[in-house]
Parts: sequence; structure tokens; C-alpha cells
Amino acid sequence: MIVFAGNGSPQIGPLPPSAKLVYKVLESDGQLTQKDLVERTALPSRTVRYAIGRLKEKNLLVERFHFLDARQSLYSLPGAGGA
Repeated sequence: MIVFAGNGSPQIGPLPPSAKLVYKVLESDGQLTQKDLVERTALPSRTVRYAIGRLKEKNLLVERFHFLDARQSLYSLPGAGGA
């Protein structure tokens, strides 16, 4: 269950700090690759992968095909970036 705060954004309180950071970076920067998230959060790649997994479990993250580089995926929040 996702609970929304008064401002319309989901409460991400029960998530680990790394997932909260990834969420906030995506909220401010829009669509990013995992590599971009690692650079912007200064978290290890493994930690970013874990955070992405947790956000996907809660349906707080959308994964898209990256047309410029098929080896990567683009991540964004639901409702952002054409979702």
C-alpha cells in the first residue's frame, strides 16, 4: 500500500535511505540510467541496484528501454517522462 502525503507525492518513509535518495534524485532530475544515478547519488552501483529493486517492488519506479544504448534502462517515477 502506498500512502500519499498532503502534497500528492507518495510517502516513502518505510523504504531504506538509499531508495529514498534515488527517488528524490529521480523526482528532481527526471529519467536517468543506473550509471547516472550512481554518479548523482555517489552511492555504490550495488546499492543503487538494490534501491531500484525496492522502488520497483512498491511501484514507485518505471523502467523503460533506452533507445540510444540498448544495454541500459531508463528509470523514472510513474507519471514522469511520458509514463
